[in-house]
Amino acid sequence: MLAACASRPTGVLTPVGKTVPEASTVDLLVATTRAPSGDPATLFTGERDNLVSMADIVVSIPPEKNRKVGEVQWPRKLPPNPMTDFTTVSVTPIKTNLQEAAWIRRHLPKNGRVMVFVHGFNNTFEDSVYRFAQIVHDSGAKVAPVIFTWPSRASIFDYNYDKESTNYSRDALEQVLRTLAKEPGVKDITVMAHSMGSWLTVEALRQMAIRDGRVNPKITNVILASPDLDVDVFAKQFLAMGKDHPRFTLFVSRDDRALSLSRRISGNIDRLGQIDPTVEPYRSALEKAGITVIDLTRLKAGDRLNHSKFAESPEVVQLIGTRLVNGQTITDSNIGVGDRLGAVALGAAQGVGSAASLVVTAPIAVFDPTTRKNYDAQIDRFGRAVGNTMGAVAP
Repeated sequence: MLAACASRPTGVLTPVGKTVPEASTVDLLVATTRAPSGDPATLFTGERDNLVSMADIVVSIPPEKNRKVGEVQWPRKLPPNPMTDFTTVSVTPIKTNLQEAAWIRRHLPKNGRVMVFVHGFNNTFEDSVYRFAQIVHDSGAKVAPVIFTWPSRASIFDYNYDKESTNYSRDALEQVLRTLAKEPGVKDITVMAHSMGSWLTVEALRQMAIRDGRVNPKITNVILASPDLDVDVFAKQFLAMGKDHPRFTLFVSRDDRALSLSRRISGNIDRLGQIDPTVEPYRSALEKAGITVIDLTRLKAGDRLNHSKFAESPEVVQLIGTRLVNGQTITDSNIGVGDRLGAVALGAAQGVGSAASLVVTAPIAVFDPTTRKNYDAQIDRFGRAVGNTMGAVAP
């Protein structure tokens, strides 16, 4: 239960220089506040550096026939086999602002979208790079992928060090976001954070809003997956962003064991990633704030700690790439059983209709405060209409 964001084999970042034709590649812009290791197999340590280092890292993904969506396939031995393993193809240091701008322009898709990923607790540098490469590939997101990786010692006994490392990295993440937003071709930025990285992300956005009066308008979407955030603190951070804040989407799961441990460490205060969005006081607060919550509690996917469902469920990671990054509002009706989002057999509910089937059987629930009231009323009316033959359908 103490494993949190899982540890992985080390020393896989030595570039192999090429891959196989059947494999896919993901080209990442990496920014980090970690100290360099001096070893090409690891590149960076879990210690802190005064500077922000940047690199262009190309990761090879094994052919679809040899892998399962949602998994990072770590090599069992080195050098890795690109047919079966994630492989580092190349690592190119980026030393100047001009080189950074050139990378952005070269990799920016026509839609002008950038996606920035901030990893969570207990991650090595290579953990974070390979996980984001997997998310970008499996989600199919049409974005320029940027990862911000902060100094984590990747040890379950260094929770407090990791937490302070997020505080240490706030200014650096804010500056990376500002640099991306200044690029003329960038039209839209989505920031996705996992676990403790959510604290870093929200803090960086909060201080940006305090400095400028608002979060940069190009930062339109913020996705917090299993956020390791004190709910009371998040409420204050959110208010500090003002009325012109980005659209927030939360992935939560009440069976997240890693967050259960964090809750105990942090004074037994609810963690944002474990809330039940359908009960008070959360329901009203989320509705007022306009925050969408996707509850993955009943979804059976991910690691043993239920802490990485957002990345390891094929349906959820594809939802990120096809809808959330594109700025689409997620509602109960467009995330339902028809999308196979962890759907189970419809059973007796099959004849009732897709909306009612979602309520009865879907092992994933969406709380979208902008549409929930209308949806509840619709279900109430539908339930009364079929009540004589099918029985009441509760919202």
